[in-house]
Amino acid sequence: MSLSAAQAAPTAATSPERVERIRAAAYRIRHHALNMGEVQGQGYVGQALGAADMLAAVYADQLTYRIEDPHWEGRDRFLLSTGHYAIGHYAALAEAGIVPVDELETYGSDDSRLPMSGMSTYTPGMEISGGSLGHGLTIAVGMALGLRAQGSASRVINFLSDGELDEGSTWEAAMGAHHHQLGNLTAMVDINALQADGATNTVLRTEPVTEKWESFGWYTQRVDGNDVGALLAAFDNIASVAAPVGRPSVILCDTKVGRGVPLLETREKAHFMRIEEHEWQICREQLTAGYEGTATA
Repeated sequence: MSLSAAQAAPTAATSPERVERIRAAAYRIRHHALNMGEVQGQGYVGQALGAADMLAAVYADQLTYRIEDPHWEGRDRFLLSTGHYAIGHYAALAEAGIVPVDELETYGSDDSRLPMSGMSTYTPGMEISGGSLGHGLTIAVGMALGLRAQGSASRVINFLSDGELDEGSTWEAAMGAHHHQLGNLTAMVDINALQADGATNTVLRTEPVTEKWESFGWYTQRVDGNDVGALLAAFDNIASVAAPVGRPSVILCDTKVGRGVPLLETREKAHFMRIEEHEWQICREQLTAGYEGTATA
């Protein structure tokens, strides 16, 4: 069964207060990402901005964790398969209180706990090390199996990119998750239509991607990944069908690289952005103007 973006629209449970709380968290995550990007003058800022609503929905609404104990056994696991999205993940960890906001200034610096690609050995709250794509869902399947065997109620949420759907290992893991009926596993796919070698559909066409996940037996929803209400409704739908033994779930999230900052939304070379020194403050001003304008509309 799949749900279209329209079917996964906000419900009564997605109250205006809940939506605004997550929107505010996403705004702060974007702001943190811009500040970190300025440290290096470049980076995967566009992906962080595009995925901020997804990360905010996870950390400010879905995950169970303890700020003071990132290794608490009862925590939900969030796996960042796309290691180069670490700048966005660090921003979300700071928003969650797991990483001090002041520490974000060390991003990408020597001896920092916040390297440019995610490393679980360095960063509190970083469950796996990223780098080569296509491994995250495989690890998530093993984690979900292990947690269920232990009788744990913890969930596993795996964040993937649409570029990772080029990898055969992703589909092997998807098949294994259904075979083992991992109802405690949710995948989130950031479909921003861009990867290092160009537009995703020119590198390797993966559409119709919704039907593919359905055919692998997953509970499938496709939503606007920059629509907080739709994201929350999708998670609510998953909660309504969740079971320790049952279908795994996937939320396919259509997002826009650079979301919230018009200057960056229109950049032609957006996978790895180089941003001029004078542009960072313009980006922050555009982000704040857009957020406040929407909030007061």
